[in-house]
Amino acid sequence: MDSHRVNPFNQRVIEEFRANGGRVGGEFAGQPLLLLTTTGARSGLPRTTPALYLPDGPDRLAVFASNGGSPTAPAWYHNLTAHPLATVEVGTRTYRARAVEAAGEDRDRLWALQVAAHPQFATFQERAGRRIPVMVLTPWSARA
Repeated sequence: MDSHRVNPFNQRVIEEFRANGGRVGGEFAGQPLLLLTTTGARSGLPRTTPALYLPDGPDRLAVFASNGGSPTAPAWYHNLTAHPLATVEVGTRTYRARAVEAAGEDRDRLWALQVAAHPQFATFQERAGRRIPVMVLTPWSARA
């Protein structure tokens, strides 16, 4: 039996996102929010999580494994490192994406843009005591 449960807050956000074409209220009102469905690193089961994203060009989205400043990365990050294909829901669009961890200057550039847009990420970095990974999502096709 699967012991994983989506926390009630995330479950409400996911339901509101899907019911309203990718728009939600509350603390995420007007924020760039997507739903990321990964494959569980251990379970192999689908896991959906809301995440803030940063658009970086027409087919590139960055997500930040801040986990609210926790000393450990979120489960979705571990899932993506084990299984880099995911499903992304952004607005009313749903597609398969490949995740790659940003490195070097690309990571630093994306991080600086995210902190400028959402200053709370600087606080998350301070609290975390670790370098927060940045994952880049790009559309994936089996034909590619």
